[in-house]
Amino acid sequence: MPRTLLTLGMIAAPRLALACPVCFGDNDSPMAVAMNNGILAMLIVVAGMLGAFATFFIYLIRRGNQIERSAGAAATDRAAEQKGTA
Repeated sequence: MPRTLLTLGMIAAPRLALACPVCFGDNDSPMAVAMNNGILAMLIVVAGMLGAFATFFIYLIRRGNQIERSAGAAATDRAAEQKGTA
C-alpha cells in the first residue's frame, strides 16, 4: 500500500515541482541565488558553533593545566616548608 501511494504521488507531481532552480536550468535566477545564500548562511552557523565548542574545550584544557601546575607548586612549597621546620 505505501509503495502504491509513493508511486502515485511521484506520477501526480508536476516535473517543475521536482527540480531545484539550478537543476531546472536557470543558474542566475533569484531563487538560485537565494538558495546559495541560504546554504552559505547555514555553513557559517555550523562553522561558528564548531569553533565555539573547540574554543571552549581548549579553554578547559588550559584552565585544567593551570590549576594542576598551581597545585603542584603549592605542594612543593609545603614540602619545602616541612623540611625546613623538621
